[in-house]
Amino acid sequence: MPSLEVPVALTGASATCAAALAGVRAGRIAESLPALAALHARGATADDPVSAALVAAALLDCHLARGALGEAIALGTDLDGRLDLPGTAGAVAHHARGELSAALGEDDLAVEHATTAGGRLAAGPPLADPALVPWRAGAALALVRVGRRREAAALATEWYAVAVAAGSPYAEAHALRTLATVDSSGNRVATLRRARATLGDTPAARLAAQVDTDLAGLLLLDPSPATSVEALALLRSAEEYAGHQELWPLQGRVRRLLDRLGEPPRRVQSEALAALTAAERRVARLAADGLTNRQIAEQLLVTIKAVEWHLSHVYRKLGIASRTRLATTFGAPA
Repeated sequence: MPSLEVPVALTGASATCAAALAGVRAGRIAESLPALAALHARGATADDPVSAALVAAALLDCHLARGALGEAIALGTDLDGRLDLPGTAGAVAHHARGELSAALGEDDLAVEHATTAGGRLAAGPPLADPALVPWRAGAALALVRVGRRREAAALATEWYAVAVAAGSPYAEAHALRTLATVDSSGNRVATLRRARATLGDTPAARLAAQVDTDLAGLLLLDPSPATSVEALALLRSAEEYAGHQELWPLQGRVRRLLDRLGEPPRRVQSEALAALTAAERRVARLAADGLTNRQIAEQLLVTIKAVEWHLSHVYRKLGIASRTRLATTFGAPA
């Protein structure tokens, strides 16, 4: 479950800040991390407490998504200094701090932080985008882990009602995923299918991959030839996304489910790139950026034959056959 999902546009934030926050919601974690880290390091949003809290919380969320617990804990210390802030800024800090507590196995503390976030928001006007601080989801998940399932189901149901009232496909899909996770009395498969259909074309690759993985896991509880085929397709899609964004906790879960299916994992981008030599990586990077073999040779002061030799090795190691796939692998425009 994403810990902090940020709005597509943030009033008062700089263009760089708004773009980075929107990138997190869209699931572009690898692309958003450097911008968020730079904004946080130089205090670019220090004059706006809400933006500053959002940047720190989104950065913490990205680190948790990548399994970088040490970096997340360091950001938690930063957020501790924002817990006393009123309104949305304090709510953002408490919600993010609650997600960190959950990652550390401190579920009672996670519930406390999440409900405090809700209290801060209740003291002010309703958020136009409730997915900005989805405190009910965080509280519901933590409540399940401490055995308070009835309270968790009530909060998840409330979160769904709030999301529907807001008219946000993203928030509604997020709430449906929460319901499917905490309410074992309902048709969880149908709920997750609704979540996926609700997202539609909404740019939310991370949430979509999480829903797909959840759905695949449920389908494999009572497998049939048809559901196994569907589960495999869902898992391969989530595997590709998680590998490209280096979201190792999600990738690990996907691979455990693939193992249950008897399917081997595919090498992800970072694993494949690690197999390249320094020279191969330099040539491949320039080729991905659109340079011709001759231009690469001139820039690196080598022969065209050397460039061709390096590229042939790159294609073989990465299992690709064209510059188009090379550009995709390196995250450059095709």
